[in-house]
Amino acid sequence: MKNILVTGCAGFIGFNLCEKLLKKKIKIIGVDNLNNFYEKSLKKKRIKLLNQNKNFTFIKTDISSNKCLKILRKKKFNYIFHLAAQAGVRQSLTNPRIYLESNIIGFFNILELSKLKKIKHLIYASSSSVYGNQNKKKFSENLNTDKPLQFYAATKKSNEVMGYSYAINYNIPMTCCRFFTVYGPHGRPDMATFKFTNAILNKKNIFIYNKGNHKRDFTYVEDVVECLFKILNKPPKKSYHQIINLGKGRGTDIVTFLKIIEMTLKKTTKVKFLSKQQGDMIETLSSIKKLKNTIGFTPKTSPKKGIKLFIDWYKSFYENEK
Repeated sequence: MKNILVTGCAGFIGFNLCEKLLKKKIKIIGVDNLNNFYEKSLKKKRIKLLNQNKNFTFIKTDISSNKCLKILRKKKFNYIFHLAAQAGVRQSLTNPRIYLESNIIGFFNILELSKLKKIKHLIYASSSSVYGNQNKKKFSENLNTDKPLQFYAATKKSNEVMGYSYAINYNIPMTCCRFFTVYGPHGRPDMATFKFTNAILNKKNIFIYNKGNHKRDFTYVEDVVECLFKILNKPPKKSYHQIINLGKGRGTDIVTFLKIIEMTLKKTTKVKFLSKQQGDMIETLSSIKKLKNTIGFTPKTSPKKGIKLFIDWYKSFYENEK
């Protein structure tokens, strides 16, 4: 029987994953520190929704603390989804220490926990940011990732190396998922889908960097959690550690993405095009061949459909707030 620890359960992907697992009647221990990277109220509402299910147990704690390790040692679980992290590429350039504590020390604690509890499969989050700016049509898992553009990406690359060393030395099956640009219901307020929708509905200006010459592999969140669920039952076979891209495999430029949002809302607002920001990647596009070969499934939701589903959620969620 599967008992699963999900770190970052109040986060965007973590919450959606927990909902998926709970529908499968899997018992979950969810961990989150409910930090203030973005509005706490959104995170608290996610936890409130999850707490309605008897198979969900929430523990408010910080994965980078020794206290967290002591608490979790006593709990029963045999699988881990490690999704907790300090997110945000740009903030890592101005406040790197919090990324060191959460992403490096926090992951070290999860690795120690996996070793002590003989975890059957640890699935952890990395990022497409580890690829940096490479002159490739698509990013495949075997590309060199030694030149991260920001400290955030450096912490994620560090996680991959740390994970590999624990996997092969302590025989812990691990899958590293390199997430591309995930969007959808319960999304992060600092991400493009949320920011653009909010700005248009509230008649605020939208700022687009690099004069709009950015392209992203936008991947709908329900597709992502479906992949994660399938990966759960596909631990690495030939070695104890595998890396898998988790994207749609198709790029959409940021201006086109904005136009789809405007068409869906049937509203527009003023757009200001600015210069490229430090640490920005120009284009991210995943090779999903390995993903398909591993789980027999790849994300299918189009930006048009995904944006419609996000906006439906956004309007419903904030209408209920009034």
